[in-house]
Amino acid sequence: MAANRKKVLLPQNMARAGWDLIATRDDVEAISYPPTLPASDFHRFLGEAHGIALSYTPYHAPELAASPAIEVVARIGVGYDSVGVAALTARRVPLLIAGTANSVSVAEHALFMMLQLAKRAAVLDPLVRAGRWHERYADMPVDLAGRTVLVIGFGRIGTRIAARCRAMDMSVLVYDPYVPQEAIEAAGCEPVSDLDAALPRADFLTVHCPKTAETAGMIDARRLALLRPSAFLVNTARGGIVDEAALAAALAEKLLAGAGVDVFATEPVREDNPLLKLSSVIVSPHMAGVTSESTARMAVAAVGNILSVFDGKPNRENVVNKEVLD
Repeated sequence: MAANRKKVLLPQNMARAGWDLIATRDDVEAISYPPTLPASDFHRFLGEAHGIALSYTPYHAPELAASPAIEVVARIGVGYDSVGVAALTARRVPLLIAGTANSVSVAEHALFMMLQLAKRAAVLDPLVRAGRWHERYADMPVDLAGRTVLVIGFGRIGTRIAARCRAMDMSVLVYDPYVPQEAIEAAGCEPVSDLDAALPRADFLTVHCPKTAETAGMIDARRLALLRPSAFLVNTARGGIVDEAALAAALAEKLLAGAGVDVFATEPVREDNPLLKLSSVIVSPHMAGVTSESTARMAVAAVGNILSVFDGKPNRENVVNKEVLD
């Protein structure tokens, strides 16, 4: 067994595939920790850690201060709004995410929500179970084919949902000011540079951008009012990008036809959240990127990212704060 082994903290809820990968290294010691620990208890784990994989445990400046030996932080996922990137960058500690490990899963979930909304699953299923068969024409389903979807964000997930929507014979508009128009056109989609002008054209709006200072509250009451009353909204990105109170008000006033929400500003979602009281809303508990397959892929990606830094060959494409590598 190698001396002076690197110590890596791994959450107890990480998929088995990640543990199996780290077990192949005799120069690394894996230490499990409960991902729901209070901060004071979590800090006690950090003193000797050289690397850590995070599921949903926050890691900000106080955690970094409690981690004098830390060399790398990895997320078991692609979002990193629960991590203090600026603090890590100041210490020249790289933050790595799971790349495309759950991209297919999120894209499938977004399409699943679009189909549920279009086909009125939340309405029709209870009709049958309650013996109200003859009410089936009161709320007619619609087709995806021939409809227009507006995709916000054309990264790992946005590109995949766009491809799936095109396969459903939909017209795809893409808003992403950081992606060249040529790349969007090459994917068979129409780039739009003015989000406000594009919203009235959309039958479906699906959000796939990270939550940043720029995107927080991006879909607010003003922009929701620009959508058609027949339009549907799907958010599988991050809570807070869509103003939940404004969305609930728009749906209650029938300014929108429905919404699919996988992510909330406060999680677990509060029971008094007005979105939960609306029959035009379908919800899931931040599970879009979580499947049997994706959890294994994300665990392997997270552990692989940590090992790549230890080995002096960081997986650069997965590094959020690439400036620390230069």
